[in-house]
Amino acid sequence: MSQPTQSVIITGTGAYAPDHIVTNDDMAKIVETSDEWIRTRSGISERRFAAKDETTSDMAQLAAEKAIAAAGIDRNEIDLIIVATMTPDMPFPSTACLLQSKLGLNNITAFDIQAACSGFIYALNTGSNMLRSGAYKKALIIGAEKMSSILDFEDRTTCVLFGDGASAVILETSETAAVGVLDTITGSDGSDPSLLYQAAGGSAIPASVESINARQHFIKMNGKEIFKLAVRVMGQVSQDVLERNDYSTDQVDLLIPHQANMRIIDSLAKRMKLPMEQFHNNLDRYGNTSGASVGIALDEAFRNGRIKSGDLVLLVAFGAGLTWGASLIKWQ
Repeated sequence: MSQPTQSVIITGTGAYAPDHIVTNDDMAKIVETSDEWIRTRSGISERRFAAKDETTSDMAQLAAEKAIAAAGIDRNEIDLIIVATMTPDMPFPSTACLLQSKLGLNNITAFDIQAACSGFIYALNTGSNMLRSGAYKKALIIGAEKMSSILDFEDRTTCVLFGDGASAVILETSETAAVGVLDTITGSDGSDPSLLYQAAGGSAIPASVESINARQHFIKMNGKEIFKLAVRVMGQVSQDVLERNDYSTDQVDLLIPHQANMRIIDSLAKRMKLPMEQFHNNLDRYGNTSGASVGIALDEAFRNGRIKSGDLVLLVAFGAGLTWGASLIKWQ
């Protein structure tokens, strides 16, 4: 595949996780479960929950401030904000618009993307192509979720898996060829939304006493089917984006998968015939932060020195929709 003439690079990363750590033992006080049950089925030891008055846009702002500082830019140079979230502050206005105001930015393009756990990759792809168009110069890409706001704490199969947090990157154009975000492949299949969904709160089932009593405003998931699909689809889209750019799996310096379940990540590694040393995982400490997940892991990997200039980095995710995506990055 011929690379885009205009390169788009990541010049700064940032992440935020709430202070409140909730261990598996803490969860066992809320719902019938145990530390062993959670760890053996997911690999999660703890997660972070936001404070009651802490919103998705609050967390997004803190991650954004870190990315802006890391990039060393004047925030007023940012002319595009894209927020990937499935837990916005409110249905409208968008969380991106609320973030734009909190950052003190005026008259810029700001909007949300909803692709669940694949949201960060969708937003990265959208922002990269908007910069390549020449219409924008610097983009702030955010993945932020307050998953604790939609968890059913009577359902141990889902409530123990998720956490809250936010991630951010600054995108800029570069005249250096074939660096930065080389390529992204995304996909979707909406034929069976019942695999992973939140039934109420939209136009199909507006909020009502009945919908609340039926606990329809909480996340529901068919874990077994999601597991099988996630492994197969993430493996395939990873291979597809590598092959389309004439790379092989053994040329990948670091693979950052969506942090959903350690068994999924283990199975993905086996499917791709890669050692776990080539993966960056922080699932045990954060749980599944949905659209924030890949970005939090990316920021951590970079700040810990696991990514250096010239490295080939592969991001891959799978989420409700169903949605999926993989981004190939030549780090600069």
